[in-house]
Amino acid sequence: MQYRALGKTGFNVSAVSFGCWAIGGTWGTVDDGESLHALRRAVELGVNFFDTADVYGDGHSEQLVGKLLKESKETLYVATKAGRRLSPHAPQGYLDLRSHIERSLTNLGVDAIDLLQLHCPPTDVYYMPEVFGALDDLVKEGKLRNYGVSVERVEEALKAIEYENVQTVQIIYNIFRQRPADRFFARCVERSVGILARVPLASGLLSGKMSAKTHFEDDDHRKFNRKGEAFDVGETFAGVPYELGLELVDELRSLVPEGTNMAPWALRFILMQQAVTCAIPGAKNVTQIESNASAVDLPPLNEEVMTKIADIYEKQVKPLVHQRW
Repeated sequence: MQYRALGKTGFNVSAVSFGCWAIGGTWGTVDDGESLHALRRAVELGVNFFDTADVYGDGHSEQLVGKLLKESKETLYVATKAGRRLSPHAPQGYLDLRSHIERSLTNLGVDAIDLLQLHCPPTDVYYMPEVFGALDDLVKEGKLRNYGVSVERVEEALKAIEYENVQTVQIIYNIFRQRPADRFFARCVERSVGILARVPLASGLLSGKMSAKTHFEDDDHRKFNRKGEAFDVGETFAGVPYELGLELVDELRSLVPEGTNMAPWALRFILMQQAVTCAIPGAKNVTQIESNASAVDLPPLNEEVMTKIADIYEKQVKPLVHQRW
């Protein structure tokens, strides 16, 4: 495993971490025993950073991570998120997340959260200094060690890092969503802000294992959120229409070296950006985490391949997603 400094937090975290959305829910059938095996295997492979949220399975994902923390002797870092459980999900609710944070502390079985992230709040929240002042207070109280944001849009990310104590930004970045690399990454480097690349495999599209015949269960967001019916459509297949995504994946296959699986190759593309602290692909089983972790063992993508990826994005993806997010 490779490790990178997470902004100014003092944490050195695995370049490939473990995204815990899928083990909580809305990704089809999941088995707790299998999830725990995957979490343990991740630690064996050197993964030391786990990203979850209070809304993943309504706390269930946090509880599974809490079990891992209780039994592991390794130094592990956990990031969780708060805000999406607010009802209504309105800006004013972000002024006081104390009860949500207390619940997460209980679920995780810890005294302080390593990294608390605002969970894709409404854009207005980024223009409310008092929200970040409240988080500063929770750091002073010892409830949080650090805080950051998880965003939908690059504009939100740029505004968030104007606040001095925002240590990290979690943003969608993958072969199909390349806008963050335009100027946002450079701004984060200037400010020593950690970057967590979420949805790195475009909801599994970039694993290369899907087809027009792939079946998604009713409780899988890849079925019920295709058009943004439940939350931002950019969270599902990175906002790329599924059928087009399949066509683009077929084009990308020719760029993947023989004997290499597409998923770790797609993650290696992300790790080519030194500004990115880590990619946070999800996993529901041991096979998936082993595949994800193997990305750090792949050689860098050469200039010719990077140019071809850029060409596919510019001509076929950029018009659909670039200015939207």
